[in-house]
This record gives sequence, C-alpha cells and structure tokens, in this order.
Amino acid sequence: MSAWQAAILGILQGLSEFLPISSSGHLLIGERLMGIDSTGALLEILLHLGTLVAVLIVFWGDFLSMILHPIKDSRLRMLVIATIPAVAVTLLFNDQIDELFTGWFLGPSFIITAVLLFVGEALKARRRKSTETVKFGHAATMGLMQAFAILPGVSRSGSTIVGGVSTGLTRESAARFSFMMSAVAIVGAVVFKLRDFLGEGGAVLTADWMVPLAGVLAAMVTGYLAIRFMLRLLKNGTLKPFAWYVLVIGLVVLVDQMFIGRFFPVAK
Repeated sequence: MSAWQAAILGILQGLSEFLPISSSGHLLIGERLMGIDSTGALLEILLHLGTLVAVLIVFWGDFLSMILHPIKDSRLRMLVIATIPAVAVTLLFNDQIDELFTGWFLGPSFIITAVLLFVGEALKARRRKSTETVKFGHAATMGLMQAFAILPGVSRSGSTIVGGVSTGLTRESAARFSFMMSAVAIVGAVVFKLRDFLGEGGAVLTADWMVPLAGVLAAMVTGYLAIRFMLRLLKNGTLKPFAWYVLVIGLVVLVDQMFIGRFFPVAK
C-alpha cells in the first residue's frame, strides 16, 4: 500500500466517522475501488486513533469536566449507559458481524441509513419541544442505535443522532453526545483490532513509515473538520442531503452486487 492510498483511507475514515454516512462502509468501498485486499489491523488501529485524537481535541473540556466531577456531571454515567448495548452485541455476535464485512450487506445497509435519516428529520419536524440535557432515555436509545450501527454500511453517527432526536434531544445536543460516544466506541474498536493485530503476529504494515503517518494524519485532520462542520450544520441545518447521498450510494452498491459483481460480489 502506498502513502497516498493510506491518506485516502484516512480521509474516508475521518469524514465518514462523524458525517452520517458510515465509516465502515466507505472504508470498504475505498479498499475495493483501489484494489486493496485488506488494510491490515495496524493501519485500521492507527486510523481509529487519528479520529480519537480529533474527538479529544474538540471535546477535551467536556471530558475533563466528566473526569473531575463524575458525580455532578451526569454525562459520564450517560456515556456508560450508552456504551453497554454495543459492547454486549460485539461480545455476543462478533463472528457473525465479521461475516457481514464480506460486502453482501453493504448496499442494503446504506439504504437503511438513508431511511433512518429521513425518519429522524420527520420526527424532528413533528416535535415541538426539545431539550439539550442528555438523560437516561436518550442515552439508552442512542446506545441501542449504536449497537445496531455495528452492521457495515449503517452510520454510527447518523443512527445515534436520530436516536437522540427521536427521544427529544436537539440535533446539536444529540450530535455532541454522539461524538463523545464515539470516543468510547473507538477505544473499543482499537482493543478488538489489537487482538487481530497480535493474531497476525504483530507484523508491521510496511517498512515505509510515511504510509501509516499519512493515514493517521489524514484521519485526524479530516475528523476534526467533520466534527466542527456537523456541530455548526446541526444548529439550523438538516440531515436530508446525507440521506439522499447514502441512498444513492446504497443503490449503486446494490446494483453492483445484484447484476455486475465487479466490486461487491455476493458470496454464494
């Protein structure tokens, strides 16, 4: 793998981790289009760490407050509640989830993401009152949506934001909590990828240090920009453009799966 390929994957990871368009799905598409059989566990770990740094830069004050005032600041407890469903699903169904990453579920998952975003916008339009304070019901619903978004092609950020909005959070508050949830989710993903990395014998990605560096820097910078963009957009904006985008991507992938089989052949 070259440095420019790693940088493209880093850009895809950074943008799609926080834009509601699915990071796992876009990474899989990027790999297939560039003819990469596998990025390897090490690069996946580094890409995740790049987006983790982006989250910590944007929300360092929030995380510091939660650590220094764990009783007074309820968000720490809400993050724990929101994390439990995804942890349970991963531990119980990890092997089955890995099988879905062969690509057959990708097209339908993008379409599911589009439906979720459209539904979220409809629910937002109907709700007259919203709150900025994350409570148990919001956290639990967003946690369940995050567990559902483990499926490749289903957007984690999109699903959790919709979960928050549907239970009465403002879009901006739902997005902020969703992005803070992502820090915990990323740490969990890194732990599981470390297991894969050690299973590969701890082999390094490449002798060229520019390859992993290009990937992690691209993920960090684009992740930071994506978070800032989404927080600004959701003050008064809409998720509908993202819904239309993932709908088109899902249909394109589905057509390839069903009739062409060039990039996403369905395993028999």
